[in-house]
Amino acid sequence: MGESKIEERRRERRERSSTDASSRPEWLKIKVKTGPNFQELKQLMRGQTLHTVCEEARCPNIFDCWEHRVATFMILGDVCTRACRFCAVKSGRPTELDLGEPNRVAQAVVRMGLQHVVITSVARDDLADGGASIFAATIRAVRESLPSCGVEVLIPDFQGDEAALKTVLDASPDILNHNVETVRRLSDRVRSKAKYERTLELLRRSKDLRPDIRTKSSIMVGVGETMDEILSTMDDLRDAKVDILTIGQYLQPTENHLFVEKFYTPTEFLRMRGEGLKRGFAHVESGPLVRSSYHAHEQVERAKSGLPVQAVDNGGNGENDEERRASRG
Repeated sequence: MGESKIEERRRERRERSSTDASSRPEWLKIKVKTGPNFQELKQLMRGQTLHTVCEEARCPNIFDCWEHRVATFMILGDVCTRACRFCAVKSGRPTELDLGEPNRVAQAVVRMGLQHVVITSVARDDLADGGASIFAATIRAVRESLPSCGVEVLIPDFQGDEAALKTVLDASPDILNHNVETVRRLSDRVRSKAKYERTLELLRRSKDLRPDIRTKSSIMVGVGETMDEILSTMDDLRDAKVDILTIGQYLQPTENHLFVEKFYTPTEFLRMRGEGLKRGFAHVESGPLVRSSYHAHEQVERAKSGLPVQAVDNGGNGENDEERRASRG
């Protein structure tokens, strides 16, 4: 008896799936490293009942970042009201709003002795302010507990609510990050409920309201875009006065998510970085394993200093020696 149509579709999805690390190019192979810092940080997160995007989104850099005592906290629970086709965070109807979370994040930041913390969240479209007040409370709690620590927030779009955005900006984060994720043509297919123009408007409005706060956004490549579309997205972000840009390779978290349409080479990422710098971004982090918060502290320092971007030694941007020499001219 032949395959049923359902079984056939499942087989085709498995064959096309790029979730298996063995099917990836060599520069995307990840070295698992779970040393004492990784284990300590994992226990700390569980003990404080905290979530990290490192775990929930299956970030490929979790072993490297956690071993270096760097983490991105995910507030407002671990259930997202949206279901973006690239994201591994579970979606559904959230049931919690933890008002004690900001203080627990601050306590964890102190125990880790962080110089720079990134705070992100699931989308909470069920809340009147989208969770903006919890973002603001977390920023203030970290500031009070460890004034020397830089604070970066990676926020949802708050469905275009300017009052919610202002609530976050009034807490004065050092960096306000909101990801465009993909090019205009693919935005509706890739991102659930998010709008390309709404993202640009949020970034533009952030600069208008608080020109002293640096803004940042990220492009995820490999979902079917062209190089011309990537460059056009860079132009749109610069028109919105975005300061910092990160570009990384999309990796399919499960066979039920978007397929990887293209694996970009380290040389192509090098070109994208150069194109971004030519357009006037203060800093561009571009590489196969780059994610929005990857080396976030270094991004801020380089953007402030105006120093040229340097190669990442642990493979985060996938450069070899020849490409490093090329990047230096």
